[in-house]
Formats: sequence, C-alpha cells, structure tokens
Amino acid sequence: MTISIDPATVPVQPATADDEDGGTPAGPGATGVTIATVERAADVLLELTRAPREGLGVPQLAAAIGMSRSATRRTLGSLRASGLVEVDESTHRYVLGVGALRLGVSYLNRIDVRRMARPALEDLSADTGETATLSVLLGERARVYVDQVTPDREVIVSVTLDQPYPLHVGASSRAFLAYLPEAHLERHLAPTPRRLRSGVLVDGPDLPQLRRDLAQVRARGWATSTGERQDGAASVAAPVLQHDGRPVAVLSVCGPAARLAGSLGDCRDRLLAATGALSALLGWDSGPD
Repeated sequence: MTISIDPATVPVQPATADDEDGGTPAGPGATGVTIATVERAADVLLELTRAPREGLGVPQLAAAIGMSRSATRRTLGSLRASGLVEVDESTHRYVLGVGALRLGVSYLNRIDVRRMARPALEDLSADTGETATLSVLLGERARVYVDQVTPDREVIVSVTLDQPYPLHVGASSRAFLAYLPEAHLERHLAPTPRRLRSGVLVDGPDLPQLRRDLAQVRARGWATSTGERQDGAASVAAPVLQHDGRPVAVLSVCGPAARLAGSLGDCRDRLLAATGALSALLGWDSGPD
C-alpha cells in the first residue's frame, strides 16, 4: 500500500524572532530556541574575553558577533543577572564579571601541568629525536625537572628529576626568569655576597650579562644554552604561560651539542608550537603577532 501526503496539508511551525537570529536544530529534550540562547551567550562571553579593558557597548558587541542589538541586549541581561558580565552605568559598556572569573579559576584549578604536558613531550621527543623535558618553579630561586621523554637512540642527554637548579643556569632556567614578574626578577637579580657551598666560596651570576640575556629571551620567546649544566650538552627552552603571562612551566629540547647545533631551528619551531598550544589551554592570548 502506498500512502501519499499532500505537502500543503502538513502543518508548519512558524519561525520565531529568536529562530531568525540563527538557532540550531534542537536535540532530544531541547528546543531550537534554548540552543540558540546558549550559543548566543557563549558568543557574547567569548567576544568579551577579547574586548579592550574598558569593555564593549551593545552596538559593538552585536556587530562583532553578527547578532541583532535587541537579541544582544537580552543576552547581556541574562548574563548580567548571573554575574557573568558587568556594565559600567556611565559608559554603558560591558565587561566580564566575577562569575566568569569563577569559571576560569575552576578550570585552572583542575589542570595538572605534568599530565597536560605529557603528550607534548612525547611528540617533541619523537619529532626531534632528542630529549624533551618539563620544568616547574621551586620557590623563588630555583626550578626542577618533573618529567622527561628520551628518544630511542644510542647517544642521548637525560636530566635528573626533582633536583633544584638556580634560575640563572641553563636555558630552562632563563626561560623562567625572563618571564617572571618584575618584582620577582629584581629580587633574584639583586647583588648578593659570595655564598659558601660545600666549603667553597661560589660567585653569583654576572648580573649585567644576565640582564642582557633575559632581555634577548623576552624579545624572541626562547632561550638556548650550551655546556652550562652538563659538558657537551645543549638545549633550547620556552615557557608555558598562563592567562596573565606568568610562566607556569618550561619545556625544553636537549641533546648532544654537536648534534643539536645542526637541528636547532627545527627543534625551536616545534618547541614553540608546543608551548604555544599549552599556553592557549591555560588562557594565554599571544595576540595577532
């Protein structure tokens, strides 16, 4: 038996103003209007993360995300009621509110940098054929290696995990030091008397040279070293930055100096791609450059 249906007799649900603004077909248990509302709220919040410090007005927001001004106002009203956005009553510009901060802090609190960076270390070591390492800060004047992945080859460089290293020795140390807040940096660079270590007087770093080195690291985004911690070894390192630009970790690629010299450019490029991706996960926005 064949059943024919006249399309003219099939009822059609009229489109609403909200649907015209660009909804998504509803899934089970949801409506198109509900999904469109959530999508709009997400668009507004993401656009405000890129807004200047003074925020954005309704016309600017609406134009940026391709939404009508009336829909933008309704969305902002809902977000404001939940504390996700705030408005300056004198300028009528909107910025992210304390509710958005709570969301960000909750995300950051559950991040395990070592777990998060492990796939990047594995890829770096496989792609470069050298050892990839992860360092974190230990107090204000030292850092430690907390993970490494070594290549499957006869001659390699490996590091000692959990052993403190000063922040002026080696590429990973300077990649940290160059990106620390100015007050922290100045405390570390303050002249200190020679220290007695294992019964031997040890001089501190050459501060003028160290300042020049750190300025260069900040300018190009990475640090390199040869034979500073280990004879015959070299490394290139770059920081993983969180949302405010502070370093939470440093990744490095290290190997025999003679071998790394021939592949430094490739190792550096792969390293910067890895640290850039990890930094983005932590909320860092490097901007158009």
